[in-house]
Formats: sequence, C-alpha cells, structure tokens
Amino acid sequence: MLTRLATTVVRRRVAVLVLTLVALVLAGAYGGGVATRLSSGGFDDPAAESIAAENVLTEQFGSGQPNVVLLVTARSGAVDEAAAARSGAALTAELAAEEGIATAVSYWSLGSPPPLRSTDGRQALVLARIDGDEDAVTERIEHLSPRYTRSDAAIDVRVGGQAEVFRQIGGTVESDLKRAELFAVPITMVLLVLVFGSVVAASLPLLIGAVAVLGTFAVLRLVLLFTDVSIFSLNLTTALGLGLAIDYSLFVVSRYREELVAGRPVHDAVVESVRTAGRTVAFSALTVAVSLAALLVFPLYFLRSFAYAGIAVVTLAAVGAVVVLPALLAVLGTRVDAWRLWRPRRKPVAGHGFWHRVALAVMRRPVGVATGVIALLLVLGAPFLGVRFGLPDDRALPSGVSSHQVHEDIRTGFTSSEAEALTVVAPDATASPADISAYAERLSLLPDVSRVDALTGSYADGRKVAEPGPAAERFGGPRRPGTWLNVLPEIEPLSPEGERMVEAVRAMDAPWDVQVGGPSAQLVDSKAAIFDRVPLAAVLIAIVTFVVLFMMTGSVLVPVKAVVLNLLSLTATFGAMVWIFQEGNLADTLDFTATGTLDTSTPILMFCIAFGLSMDYEVFLLSRIKEEYDRTGDNTASVALGLERTGRIVTAAALLLAVVFGAFATSGISFIKMMGVGLTLAVLMDATLVRGALVPAFMRLAGNANWWAPAPLRRFHDRFGFREAESAPLPAGASGDTAAVSAGSSR
Repeated sequence: MLTRLATTVVRRRVAVLVLTLVALVLAGAYGGGVATRLSSGGFDDPAAESIAAENVLTEQFGSGQPNVVLLVTARSGAVDEAAAARSGAALTAELAAEEGIATAVSYWSLGSPPPLRSTDGRQALVLARIDGDEDAVTERIEHLSPRYTRSDAAIDVRVGGQAEVFRQIGGTVESDLKRAELFAVPITMVLLVLVFGSVVAASLPLLIGAVAVLGTFAVLRLVLLFTDVSIFSLNLTTALGLGLAIDYSLFVVSRYREELVAGRPVHDAVVESVRTAGRTVAFSALTVAVSLAALLVFPLYFLRSFAYAGIAVVTLAAVGAVVVLPALLAVLGTRVDAWRLWRPRRKPVAGHGFWHRVALAVMRRPVGVATGVIALLLVLGAPFLGVRFGLPDDRALPSGVSSHQVHEDIRTGFTSSEAEALTVVAPDATASPADISAYAERLSLLPDVSRVDALTGSYADGRKVAEPGPAAERFGGPRRPGTWLNVLPEIEPLSPEGERMVEAVRAMDAPWDVQVGGPSAQLVDSKAAIFDRVPLAAVLIAIVTFVVLFMMTGSVLVPVKAVVLNLLSLTATFGAMVWIFQEGNLADTLDFTATGTLDTSTPILMFCIAFGLSMDYEVFLLSRIKEEYDRTGDNTASVALGLERTGRIVTAAALLLAVVFGAFATSGISFIKMMGVGLTLAVLMDATLVRGALVPAFMRLAGNANWWAPAPLRRFHDRFGFREAESAPLPAGASGDTAAVSAGSSR
C-alpha cells in the first residue's frame, strides 16, 4: 500500500504540494483563533459526587462555592472604621448588582463575622459567585476583574477566586506558548542545520511541523462543536507536532540519502524510502497515537483534550512524512542538500561507527551494564514512592501574578479559608432544626474542622457558638425543601489532611442522604476518577504496543522487553518530578511555588506521552535491527548494526525534541513547567541509557530467543507481519526507472 502511495505521490508531486498549501491556508484560517475558544478547566469528573453537590447548590439553593474573592485592604486603620466600612458595603452592593453575579456577600453585609476579617483587622473579604459554565464564568471575570481592581480614599481592592485564577492561567498559557515558540523554533532550526548539514534539508521538518500543528488547530476547532477542549492541549500540539515532524523527517530523509548513496535514481529513492522508513513511521505513529488515545478512558476533559490533540497531531505528522515530505523530496531531488554550509565527515564503513562500538562494548558485559543502569534508574525513581497528589490552584501561577498574591495573603492572614469550605448538601431533607443542629454539632467535632455553618447557626467543637444571622438564609428555610451546611477547614483544603476530612464527613451517619462537595471533595473525586481507570489505560497501551511490535518483529519476547524497558526509563523522570516539584528542590532556579503535591492528572499525561515517544524510538531501532537480522541471521551483529544505523538519528531527534519540550519548562504555569522538564528528562534518558545501554544488553542476553514465537504466531506473522526488507516489487510509473527499484533494503 505504501509503495503504491509513494508511486502516486511521486507521479503527482506538484498536485500534492498545491493541495497541501491550500489545506494549510484553510486550516490556518479556520483553526488559527482556536485558543480564544478553549477552556482553562476540565480537572473535575462531571459524574462525581462533588460536582453533583455543586449543581444542587446552584439549581436548588441559588448558591454555591464562591468563585470570585475580593480582598479589601483598609488604607489606614482597620476595616471596621467608618470610612472603610462604608466603602466595603458599597463595593458589596455594586458587585451584587452586576450581570451574571448570583450572590455576593461580605464581612460588612453579613454582620462582621470574624473569619471574613484578617487577624490584624486590616483586611476583609467579599465573596461572590458567577453563575454559568466555564466559558460564561471566564467571559464575566474578564469584564469584572479590571473594574474591581481599584482603590479609593478608604480601601484598596484586589481580585482573586477560582474564576480569576483560571482566567490568569489561560492568559499565561497563551503568552507562554508564543514565548516557547520564539525560543524553540530558532534553536531547533540551528540544530537541524547542524544535523542535516544543509539549510534546505533542515527546513523540511519545520514544514511538516506546520502541517501537523495547523491541521491540529483546525481539528480542535471541529472537536469544539461537540465537547469542551482544554487550552493546555495547545502546548502538546505545538511541542509534539514539531517534535514528531523532526523525528519522522529525520528518519525518512536519512533513508532517502542512503538510497541516493546506494545509486538509486531520485524518484526510486523516494519510493524506496517511503516503503521502508515510511512504514516504520506509520507503525511508530500508531504506537504514539494509541498511547495518547488511552487518555480517552478518563472522564476529565483536561486529559481527554490531550488525546484529541495528540491523536490529530501524530496522525498529521505521519501523513506529512509519508505524503508531503516525499513530494518535496521528489521535487528537490539531489538539491535536498542545497545551501550546504559544510561538507560532512565521510561516513565510516558499516561496523566501525561510534554507536556500533558502544553496542559491542555493552554486549561484551551485558549483565554488568544492565544491572548498573537498572540500579541507577531505580535509585533516581525512588522519590516517587512518596508522591502526594493535589489539584492546581493559584500557586500554579508565578508568584508575582495578582491572584496568587491575593490567595497568599488570605492563607497567611485569615483564620480559615471561607471560599474553600466543604459543602454538605441534603437536597431532599426535611429541615428539622433539631436534626440540623445535632448533625452540625457532630460535624464540628471532626478533626481539622474549624467551624460548621448551618441554617440553625454556627458550630465549633461540638457546640453552637453563634445564632443564625442574615447569612443563614442561604441554607434553606421552612418553605423550601432541603438544606445544606458549610464545613470550614482549619487545614489546607488541597492536601492529604483535606482528603481525610472529606472521607470522615462522607463516612458520618447523617439524618438524610447527603452529597459532599467543595475543593477537597473535588480532589478526592478527581483522584478516584483517574486512578480507577489507570489499569484500563495501561492494559490498552500494553496490548496495542505488544501487537504492533509483534507485527513488526515476529517476536514474543521483544515486545515484552520493550514495554518493561520503557517503564524503567520513566522511573527516573517521575522520581525527579517529586524531588523537584513536590519537594520544592530547584524551586528558585525554575521559578515556581512548591505546594507539597503534584497535580493529579499531569503524571498520567506525562506517562502516556513519554511512553509513546519511547516506543517511537523503540520502533526506529528495532526496525533496523530486524532488517539486519533478516539479512544475516546474526543477533549480535544485527543489534550493533541496527544501533549504528539509528543511533545518530535517534540521538539527534531526541536532542531536538528535548529543545522543544525544554521550551515549555520556561512556562509560568507550574504543571506545564513540570511537563516540560519531565518530558525533556524522559526523552534524553530514553535515547541514551535505554537505547544505548539497556536495549543492546537485553538483546545480547536473550540471543536468538529474541526472535522466537510459537508456531501459530510465527505463521501469522509470516503472512501478515511487517518487514522493511521483504520482497515488494514496485509498479512502474513513478519514473522511467521506478520499475527497476530493488525489492530489498539498501543494506
């Protein structure tokens, strides 16, 4: 099939390039503004109990968790002084009258409750809620935030709350994306010239990257017609689109150059390159796409968005490499090496290259090398045993961003986090005052509970501490069914202590059926939604990886080895993530705020991306090893020659991909920074320690058993399996000499 495709592309190369140009223009026009339509949320399971509780609060009680917080600071004296109190009350009334604001209360409108005033008396809070979905909330806060960041003679006002935090996260992502592109593209271009030795050849991966990235932007715009998409998927689109375009272009162009050196005419060299390297690219793209498709099993649209973007960008990068790139090569011919800046060193004869010597050195002492590398990876991965998971909050932003500063002041200056309370919702309760009071008293006795607010008053340490005030009306009434209670924590809500508090509240017997919501409950539910589906995602990745590698190698052992080694290669990466981002080492160097936790979804995302890229390099290497083994039947020589043929390509591709991912380590968003640092480490570890040491060591230890399979599977592979060196006569017509293309590999 690929032979026929390549022949057609070569014959109609001008038409292919014209259609590609038209498609790029249309994709850019349609998808170019997609960033303004994407959402910055998606970290919650829509079917979770905490989300159901939030929906009941909104629909039945017209209330809910505040998503806008105004931090009001008296310019002189305390917030109780007359001038500050008048300004604070006027500010509350003005905000409550704004379009889209469902509720707005404050220290002054609720009768001066102490938790809404700072311990030094100079600051107080206004709590409000914008109703609607994430897009409606974002639209309103974009309008409100600049208007309510202000000062008058009595008070200074700053804006915080979840709505403002995620608005600023979205804006930071867009600016980070532009900065990353400005950083990565020039450096990548320089490195590509160094790798290819030619300006023309070096520009080809960037063109294929443009096909993948712009095409994916258009795909995401289409996906938006059916579901929400996270703005963070743009980071993956840009990084993976450029990175895989480099990988695939390197592989195809290197093979094309080999065919030219072997004496093939230009058009035949293009067809043969697609038939051999192009098939490897197709298999590689399949493994990467499947790894990313595993993200579809998770209910959080933050993760699902990366699947949409990843599958699209991988597919388009592969299509670019086997359709658009061959057309470009057919047009350029030997001019692919035009604008050469220097003459490369003469390539050593087979069996004498650097990577060949590395492979032989490893295979002379396979046990020692494998033991040493595995021990190193496990030691580096040990910190991951202490991982603690959380959800993104204001500390994901740089410390100088206004909402981060607002929430830091609230954390340090107030006795409780009023905007991050647990909500215990009983939609069908018969609101008996005695039942409510008894239940609230028992809730207030739980560890780490500061206060419980209910229809019947406020409770602490098992007793009522305040009679109901004006704010108690929000909890229901005699003419409304149901009630709800606010459980104020005295600990950090997004923490293991916060999770334990949720479990204790949910485990307590209640007079009615209740649903527990709030930030801590959302953390518990998000972790459950992710970790309950991790086995399914892992099985999906493992099965498809095994099938793809078996179809390529005809071996049972090699696919199993590949999965195990790829998992090993990720241990050091995940250990580093805990050491750096959870424990805060290098926080000053990398400029982020450590929270003592890792975002729950980011390690899952990193695993799927890094595993797919590891298999990408595994497919490149194994394709050449298998080709040499089919030709010679010598396992040791095949491993050495396979590593020699691909070592330089894989190392160059890994370096270039590391630059692309490393650009995202400059992001102001801590979990995007973590993804950039983590994926850079994963790519470099995989391309060096795993491909250069562990693969040759394990291939040597297994010997000819590498290529064993039970007889039925062997017959299946003989009939349906993939071989780069198989006989595959080419149909005439690609060029005058195409029919003469040899059926075998150039090696």
